[in-house]
Amino acid sequence: MNEPPMEHILQIGLGFWPAKTLLSAVELGLFTELAKHAQSLESLQLSLALHPRSARDFLDALVALGLLERHDGRYSNTPAADFYLDKAKPSYVGGVLEMANQRLYPFWSHLTAALQSGEPQNEAKSGGPNFFNTLYANPERLKGFLKAMTGLSRAANRIIAGSSLWKNYKTVVDVGAAQGDLLVQVALANPHISGIGFDLPQVGLIFEEYAAYHSLSSRVKFQPGSFFKDELPKADVVVMGHVLHDWNMQEKKLLLRKAFEAIPLGGALIVYESIIDDDRRANAFGLLMSLNMLIETPGGFDYTAADCMRWMKGAGFRETRVERLHGPDSMVVGIK
Repeated sequence: MNEPPMEHILQIGLGFWPAKTLLSAVELGLFTELAKHAQSLESLQLSLALHPRSARDFLDALVALGLLERHDGRYSNTPAADFYLDKAKPSYVGGVLEMANQRLYPFWSHLTAALQSGEPQNEAKSGGPNFFNTLYANPERLKGFLKAMTGLSRAANRIIAGSSLWKNYKTVVDVGAAQGDLLVQVALANPHISGIGFDLPQVGLIFEEYAAYHSLSSRVKFQPGSFFKDELPKADVVVMGHVLHDWNMQEKKLLLRKAFEAIPLGGALIVYESIIDDDRRANAFGLLMSLNMLIETPGGFDYTAADCMRWMKGAGFRETRVERLHGPDSMVVGIK
């Protein structure tokens, strides 16, 4: 009898080994250090304060994982690590990994409890504030989080900005705009478009700094508000990126109705995030993100494109379609 291979099971079951190795490398600033120039083992031991017992195995493990290169005893970043994990570059996505290391890694150790209770396992578990209250209460943490979301979303934002959809419209509002990269990319690619970023007041200065950096302050404005308490600003297009999955079914439908009311006849709603494939077999990232919503929120969950299109139709949208974006992300477009 031929025994089935065990490698796949071990890779998944011990997946926290490579994950924590990468997260520690980001925490130590290894990739930012190597972006300056290739370095020897001894040099990295000194600059990162690594113990001699750990340094060689740590660095060579990152070589084996495809995150570092080693030539003639000197270590350097791979092209992907250099592009995405150097803090000095605007393409840095390590902020998400920093958050994963500081917050999500310990919370995910309670996944079994979450699966059996259906309750969040973050700060709220011990009676503390929910994720968003915790995040928005600390300006530096908030800025880091919003910057991380920009790095994570930029590739998808640029694809959305290049859509032919924009030729039919003049105005857009981004609901839960974060740092404002979606609006910045749309405005850069479409000079006839002006936009509003709609988010809680604490985001305003961060948003305005980002728009000013891209010389778009005249076309990209911030409007403070709560998308549950306030009406959404009126625009030809409403965008909700990495927003809808944070909320329960009732809240999702409320946000879709508000979007419907904010746009004119013929206007569009764009919803995008790591939308699960309709067969729920292929987009593992989207499914795991939904488990992350279990860990982090009282009722949030991710969903398929078919789910989203059905909800849009229920809100009154006459036409819907789905388009792949970048990596695990897709967008669902609804036309009023």
